[in-house]
Amino acid sequence: MEPEPDQLKAATGGGHRKHLAMLERLSKRSSSSAGASPSDSSDASPVEAFLSRFAGAKLDTESSLSACRSSSSGDDATASLAAAAAAIDGIDRLIAEASHALPPYELRAALATAADLRAAHRVAASELRPKKSFSFRNKNRNLKNPPQDHVTASPPQPPPPEQPKPSLDAILPGFGFRGKNGATFVKDLRVSNDKDGDFTLADLVSCEVYLKGKYRALYIHKLRDCRVFVGAVLGSVLIEDVQGCIFVMAAHQIRIHEARVTDFYLQVRSRPIIEDCSGVRFAPYVLNYEGIEEDLKDSGLEEETGNWANVDDFKWLKAMQSPNWCLVPEEEWLQTVNISEVHEQEDDI
Repeated sequence: MEPEPDQLKAATGGGHRKHLAMLERLSKRSSSSAGASPSDSSDASPVEAFLSRFAGAKLDTESSLSACRSSSSGDDATASLAAAAAAIDGIDRLIAEASHALPPYELRAALATAADLRAAHRVAASELRPKKSFSFRNKNRNLKNPPQDHVTASPPQPPPPEQPKPSLDAILPGFGFRGKNGATFVKDLRVSNDKDGDFTLADLVSCEVYLKGKYRALYIHKLRDCRVFVGAVLGSVLIEDVQGCIFVMAAHQIRIHEARVTDFYLQVRSRPIIEDCSGVRFAPYVLNYEGIEEDLKDSGLEEETGNWANVDDFKWLKAMQSPNWCLVPEEEWLQTVNISEVHEQEDDI
């Protein structure tokens, strides 16, 4: 069962409360200094800059949701709802772009806050829709059931079922592949009409995935016994809840949470980060396809940094080597995997 927003908040604990408190302070600061020049914030750290932008986007979303609920016009409410959805999408992109610079608790708290906003948006949308259909059904009922001589009280109706809260994979941004078993997927952004660049892999079992081209961010959630081959990711790769998989990918930042018995073949600009992992192994990048050199160069990933072997385990604070990860012995390395002849199919997405 996948974690819900409330579970995410519980997991983050004091870090989430600290995150929300800082957002509130930054919201007040930004509103009181709206007339300040852009140079006034030039000395802000990357985390402070992110939190400031995040606080503003959160305030915009909440204002749009509030306007939706208080609007007396259906058109105005619909417009406010659309504005809230656009603001939440902006929050998702903001988190993806800044994830490489955020401390773990800030990243997880931001994801939890985004999940809460997405859930609030769905509630607002569900409240907006029934108003029209409810009155229409009442009119029909009155026409089909004229008043009777003996009126009896209708039995009390049970309350409507509580709307389930969205799971983590439901709020992951971008298009992608979800909920498949034993399938092979190919996506090439160089020949695709999809220009977003955010891509998601979620709830896949025994699948093979080939991603060519340049992706802005990659989100991976709940994969089992899968093989994933990725060209270039300009930003971050966020991986959570994977087991028995092989990942071959190049990115600026890779963060891995709850991975078990999984191998990673990486070309990465910064040190890979793992958390709550066990039995994970690392080796150098082995992917090849026609045009990959240009994709890596355009993404700033053409240089082999050796960081695939420099892993930070956030749950292992001792000076000695973490027992949760190791290097793949060289004699076990995969040979170069060439996917030049693997082409995208019409029904991949």
